[in-house]
Amino acid sequence: MEKPLVSIVIPVYNAAPHLAACIESVRKQTYENIEILLVNDGSKDVSLPICRMYGDIDPRIRVMDQENSGVSATRNAAIDRARGEYLQFVDADDRVAMEATQLLVERAQRTQADMVICHYYRVVGKKRKSVHGFLETDKVLTQREFATQLMEEPSSFYYGVMWNKLYRTAIIHDHHIRCSEELGWSEDFLFNLEYIRYCQTFASIQLPLYYYYKNKKGITSTSFGLTKIPQTIETKLNLFEFYKDLYTDMGLYEQYKLQIHKYLIDIASDKD
Repeated sequence: MEKPLVSIVIPVYNAAPHLAACIESVRKQTYENIEILLVNDGSKDVSLPICRMYGDIDPRIRVMDQENSGVSATRNAAIDRARGEYLQFVDADDRVAMEATQLLVERAQRTQADMVICHYYRVVGKKRKSVHGFLETDKVLTQREFATQLMEEPSSFYYGVMWNKLYRTAIIHDHHIRCSEELGWSEDFLFNLEYIRYCQTFASIQLPLYYYYKNKKGITSTSFGLTKIPQTIETKLNLFEFYKDLYTDMGLYEQYKLQIHKYLIDIASDKD
């Protein structure tokens, strides 16, 4: 039985110092039926030549080049061209464990889950590495059960980011779920909230399969402190309304109203 194709999306912007290590970690996956979408977002360093070099030596790699448009537009361009049954996202200055894709796909296939989420390593400097993640159950969760778990940590990296999850491409395409190109940050969190709306089942892996490198300067690095205060407030309010609508639709808003309102004052932390 042929294994399903996985599209692994890597947005690239001025990532030359770390790009080769990132691409190599993806190329060396124990799961081989992958396509790697390298999307250069108008880099001014040698990121594009590095991408093209890898495209020449690995037929699984597809290189895309576009004018600088931001991480959301970059991810969206890759989503539009993804041919895999599953989608996986990797930041250009991070790395993935060799068995990451294999374990994510195996869990998805075994449970028929619409989303699989895994723990991750937070790496600071050369030696400091810590494990982060919240779901500690092997049980396949329903939408309501997953939403209940999410309310325990409504602003966490673990639930908010895209790089520690495996998605079904059909759900994304069928409902035209895309990263918001208007938001300056938290666009990945909004993407996940939209995706959750159309999912029935969720599964987790307690093993850390992703290496998130702190103090990044690449395309996906954003900072609350560097965001203008009015834009920050506007973004939080927009996300709050989406949060509220999602939980109202599931009949959970009254039960978790306090936690949802707490989201307004919480800041997503990469320590969670």
